[in-house]
Amino acid sequence: QAQLVESGGGLVQPGGSLRLSCAASGSIVTIYDMAWYRTAPGKQRELVARITAGGRTNHADSVKGRFTISRDNAKNTVYLQMNSLKPEDTAVYYCYARIYILTTASDYWGQGTQVTVSS
Repeated sequence: QAQLVESGGGLVQPGGSLRLSCAASGSIVTIYDMAWYRTAPGKQRELVARITAGGRTNHADSVKGRFTISRDNAKNTVYLQMNSLKPEDTAVYYCYARIYILTTASDYWGQGTQVTVSS
C-alpha cells in the first residue's frame, strides 16, 4: 500500500502564487507518472500537469506559462508551482501517482487540497 499526502493549498489573491506538494509513502518500489488534477465547482476533474519518472512534462493549455510541475524522486514528492493565479484556477487539486509496490503497479490519489483565488 501507498499513501499520497498533499499540502500547500489555501486562499490567495488574483496574481498571487502557491506551491503544492505531494509526498508518497509506503512500501514503494518505484513511482512512474505523477500528476496534478483539479475539480472546479460544477465541473469534471481535469488534468492540470503530468510528469514522467524521467522528468518529461506536459501541462494543460489553460495553465501553460503559469504553472510548473516538478518532482524529487529521492523524496518521492511531486510539486506544482502556481504563479499568476486566476479566479478560474479555484478548485480542489488532487495529486496522482502510478506506484509499483511489490509485484503490482496501481493508481493512487491524494485526499485533495483546496485552492481558492479571490480578492
